[in-house]
Amino acid sequence: MVNSEEFIKRLEKVINYYGLTAAAFADKVDVQRSSISHLLSGRNKPSLEFVLKVVTQFPDVNLYWLLNGKGTFPYVKKKEITSAPKPITEEKILKHEVKKEVSKVIIFYTDGSFETFDKNEKK
Repeated sequence: MVNSEEFIKRLEKVINYYGLTAAAFADKVDVQRSSISHLLSGRNKPSLEFVLKVVTQFPDVNLYWLLNGKGTFPYVKKKEITSAPKPITEEKILKHEVKKEVSKVIIFYTDGSFETFDKNEKK
């Protein structure tokens, strides 16, 4: 359910944002001037038809923001990804792979002993 007082504040914000009078706003959304007057005074509640006319005429007005204050005004559309990121190919991985060599191996036994094999150690 729409909170009428909060809706009126948001509607006034829209009217002021576009620098319109109530009469000019009524003309823009194609409703009678008295309808806007009655809405702003709290006498009448907004109809679905009226709300749809507002969001159609003013694309910066987000429907959810106008009805219950959730979202932003003016509406900021999220930036869409225009292209998918390029996949990492095996070729790219191999180019950046650092050649590593084993220099030492340590084997631990269950009895606590160990053996070390060192590449640089002479036999």
